Amino acid sequence: MAKKNAFYAQSGGVTAVINASACGVIETARQHKKEIGKVYAGRNGIIGALTEDLIDTSKESKKAIAALRHTPSGAFGSCRYKLKSLEENRREYERLIEVFEAHNIGYFFYNGGGDSADTCLKVSQLAEKMGYPIQAIHVPKTVDNDLPITDTCPGFGSVAKYIATSVREASFDVASMAKTSTKVFVIEVMGRHAGWIAAAGGLASDADIDLPIVILFPEVTFDRKKFMATVAAKVKKYGYVSVVVSEGVKGDDGKFLADQGLKDAFGHSQLGGVAPVVANMIREDLGLKYHWAVADYLQRAARHIASKTDVDQAYALGKAAVEAALAGKNSVMPAIIRTNDSPYRWKIEDAPLKKVANKEKMMPKSFISRDGFGITPKCRAYLEPLIQGEDFPPFTKGGLPNYVQLKNEPVAKKLNTAFELK
Repeated sequence: MAKKNAFYAQSGGVTAVINASACGVIETARQHKKEIGKVYAGRNGIIGALTEDLIDTSKESKKAIAALRHTPSGAFGSCRYKLKSLEENRREYERLIEVFEAHNIGYFFYNGGGDSADTCLKVSQLAEKMGYPIQAIHVPKTVDNDLPITDTCPGFGSVAKYIATSVREASFDVASMAKTSTKVFVIEVMGRHAGWIAAAGGLASDADIDLPIVILFPEVTFDRKKFMATVAAKVKKYGYVSVVVSEGVKGDDGKFLADQGLKDAFGHSQLGGVAPVVANMIREDLGLKYHWAVADYLQRAARHIASKTDVDQAYALGKAAVEAALAGKNSVMPAIIRTNDSPYRWKIEDAPLKKVANKEKMMPKSFISRDGFGITPKCRAYLEPLIQGEDFPPFTKGGLPNYVQLKNEPVAKKLNTAFELK
């Protein structure tokens, strides 16, 4: 029997290190040519599989694949597309089977967050329900850091390092202008339901550098009066304050402060714009001069200041995914297991996808200070190891990061039928 090919795809919001996982998958697969044929990548995630739009990664040089380790974003294109259940949309699964059979694909590696884990779980069930043998392994990724079981999610450590650094640098800026100008700086960060990224802003202040920082977590209901009193107290003591606000902050009515009334492809509320909302409240209630910023894509694309811990883990999980498949495993996700805080030590263990898909890991209450506006020493002990080390990309003669753009040559189509997404 001919050796099977592998399918790899990226899903959801990309990160500074998702390509490091891709590098881990492809380089490891290339080291096992006796067991794995070619690695095909889906152009724009699972959509590439459904539309038979596959990329032949064997056309890329060893140097180009290695450069993925220091290149941000998704090299093969990502998507927000969630497969429905087999009962709801059988045509999608039949199409996947058709494409996998046509291209002799026996390994499925899906690199993404919670919704991607759900997709991977559903694909893993194809063997049982539709009689096609395929091993589906989920490669964790999400800046939100909200996947269960794993100690951290690749992408988060680098976002945390970027936000902590940015809040520290911006705080120094505001401090220098506070006497006659800006008193409040508001920065909006990602985090729909879990405040992990917002918490990272708290790292900006420590025992050596004391900075006034107020954090608005999605886990804590926004109390306008209490928040204003805290801001006013910080400004009175320090002369200024920096506010880190998660996009997922809700009021006592249960609604997102930044809810635009729109939905994304997964049916989630389209968020964004909470920074100006909070800043205007401060102007109305306290009359203080302010500036605000939205980190948006900058926080998840900042490969130039990526955490070495994050890069190493992203690559290791891509490698572990292939090794799990070669060991005959199916419907699992390699997860980071913390074995020690200081020094930080970790290992990889397989987690069943049934315990990962559609589950969110929230910030523990013990990580949020009693007043609801800061982080605890326990939270700091968790976060600090994740932002350790630098893994700078190479720079061009022109002074910019030297990232790789793959050729992404298509695989010749073998099917006569097209597939329209619904």
